Amino acid sequence: MVVLTEQEWRERRTAHRERVTRWTSPHRRRQHHQRKHPVLDFLFTYYSFRPARLERWQPGVGVVLENGQEFLSRKGFTEVPGGVALDPAALTDKRRDSAEFILGLLSATASRPARLGCFGLHEWAMVYRTEPGDVRHSGWPLRLGHEGTDEVVESMPISCTHHDAFRFFTPQARPLNELQPSRADQVRLEQPGCLHANMDLFKWAYKLDPFVPGELIADCFELAVRVRELDMCASPYDLSELGYEPVPIETPQGRADYVRRQREFAEEAAGLRQRLIDTCRDVLTWAAPSTV
Repeated sequence: MVVLTEQEWRERRTAHRERVTRWTSPHRRRQHHQRKHPVLDFLFTYYSFRPARLERWQPGVGVVLENGQEFLSRKGFTEVPGGVALDPAALTDKRRDSAEFILGLLSATASRPARLGCFGLHEWAMVYRTEPGDVRHSGWPLRLGHEGTDEVVESMPISCTHHDAFRFFTPQARPLNELQPSRADQVRLEQPGCLHANMDLFKWAYKLDPFVPGELIADCFELAVRVRELDMCASPYDLSELGYEPVPIETPQGRADYVRRQREFAEEAAGLRQRLIDTCRDVLTWAAPSTV
């Protein structure tokens, strides 16, 4: 067990909160004024981790918090010699199953080469052959209009491997995809070049809450923010009014830029994915029944 002095854990907790309120505070203000944001709302609506939970720090397993009795009001913590720590009994069978699934999924994803030829066409397939009032972000224009968007979708092969992106394709776009990924295919198909798979590292981190350190959740969240920005810059929407310059994947230069940035994110995500894999293993070992 690692022991954090009261000063150490309070400093880490404060730093964590200050770090994530850069994102949570503006989101709360937008909610208060009922303003939608086509890029950043996704991080708080598609993903189910509430801002208050994102702001909440925890040390992870195997760490004792000196004079940390205030953590006893939170589920999963217990008193131990020297302070307060997470309780292995808090890892229920359901949470153990979740940790094992996440470990298996992330390990399978990490074992594959990155596929970098999708060019972000999943966002285009979500508006393919729609009417102006049918698109998700109806308050924002399509850069090429509906007809031009449809022409882009029909001009290039679509190779989306991510079920949670594919399920939002329009019915007309689904047959155009190289694959027909389902939930059952997730472990078999997920690959480390996929923007959505790399954003989802945030989801897998918070699914392990409170057993994953708060800093790792924040690292995954900040990666998800930046990946989401590329996702929408490469989308058919014109978001330049918000400061998001288009990545025009309908052009050779735009596709090259997309692949370059996609590769950089895949490399960065690989480190976070490995940290989550290690955390899953640590959690499962830490909570394993003693055989002594």
